Amino acid sequence: MVPMGTGDIIDELLWRELIAQSTDIGALQAAAAAAPVTLYCGFDPTAPSLHLGNLAQILTVRRFQQFGHRPLALVGGATGLIGDPKETGERQLNPRELVEEWVSRIRGQLESFYDFSGSNAAVMVNNFDWTENVTVLEFMRDIGKHFSVNRMLDREAVAARLAGGGISYTEFSYQLLQSFDYLELYRRYECVLQTGGSDQWGNITAGVDLVRRVESKSVHALTTPLITKADGTKFGKTESGTIWLDSELTSPYAFFQFWLNADDRDVATLLHTFSFQGPEEVGGLLVATADRPHERAAQRALAGELTTLVHGASEAAGAEAAGRALFGQGDLASLPAGTLTAALLETPNGEVAAAEIINGLFPTFDELLVRCGLVTSKAQARRTIAEGGAYLNNERVTSETFQPSTTDLLQGKWLVLRRGKKSVGGICISP
Repeated sequence: MVPMGTGDIIDELLWRELIAQSTDIGALQAAAAAAPVTLYCGFDPTAPSLHLGNLAQILTVRRFQQFGHRPLALVGGATGLIGDPKETGERQLNPRELVEEWVSRIRGQLESFYDFSGSNAAVMVNNFDWTENVTVLEFMRDIGKHFSVNRMLDREAVAARLAGGGISYTEFSYQLLQSFDYLELYRRYECVLQTGGSDQWGNITAGVDLVRRVESKSVHALTTPLITKADGTKFGKTESGTIWLDSELTSPYAFFQFWLNADDRDVATLLHTFSFQGPEEVGGLLVATADRPHERAAQRALAGELTTLVHGASEAAGAEAAGRALFGQGDLASLPAGTLTAALLETPNGEVAAAEIINGLFPTFDELLVRCGLVTSKAQARRTIAEGGAYLNNERVTSETFQPSTTDLLQGKWLVLRRGKKSVGGICISP
């Protein structure tokens, strides 16, 4: 359930610095203050799950609903068959059956973020429903005639493609399809606002223009800033890949750790964009992070709030407990098998074949440190042990010839190795 709020949604977005572009912010604010507005944001099924970039848009729409407005959660069953043009090259066209499967999965994800009851109940929509039966001639005559090719060529992605290897008519037509969505949602639900990331400004305003031309009505567009990281890397990416909202693709532990490891320079933007904490709470977290950066107050708050929002309170608690335990601040033995495995799979890890365990004893600890990737050589492993920086299951190891036994296994499968305070790895038994 989405808790309801009162006040001005535009002021809320302004203090959070979440407005990059708007067709007429004053008119939109007046309309939103006068009566609840219906808005939408679209999500194309180009993968089996949504990701962190999508989450920023999902939560923007969620904020509108909290302030009493009605969201339409659009999954692009039609546009997902085409693909929004990328600057780097033509998208692969996925089979219809696969797109339909992804539509179903993404619908399920979106449904957890909105309230589908009450006077401003959210509505799930799929643009395949109003696109499927439109003939080519109808679409070209009724929709295509309202678009200037010259303006479409000005889009950055289109211009980049034309300067390179070119662009297919299929992807070039994407803007017409997205604009058609806005027109249909205006007709069916009196939708008067589309939101999205600032990279979608051209597509969104094309829809605004189409509604004006066909229906002689003024509707609105609003975009949020694209999130950039201070270190120059892409937001929502790690060395292991994209941070997905699906727990099968990104574990709750990895999701929690992503937020916990956020750069101090990024936390203000992340709190404003993703947290539902108010100005005083956000300000307090930023002050605490500046004064005591080692405590990572803002990062820990983000990790807890967002893991709870996306995966549930139980998974969030488990992810936090696993993180603390792996780094010596909790009981490893109490972690559920699934949580422990998911956490260790996000660390350097290695295997020991069952045949290598003789009389219940593993290879020597220096060998295990090498095998799980915490050191590069046995000589480095021995130095680590001699300096007091080697741990098995959070217990210090003092002998380089120490051999763990099967009684040390956690959940009958894992040994947790640690080098110093921050480097953790795992060893598991393989058949």
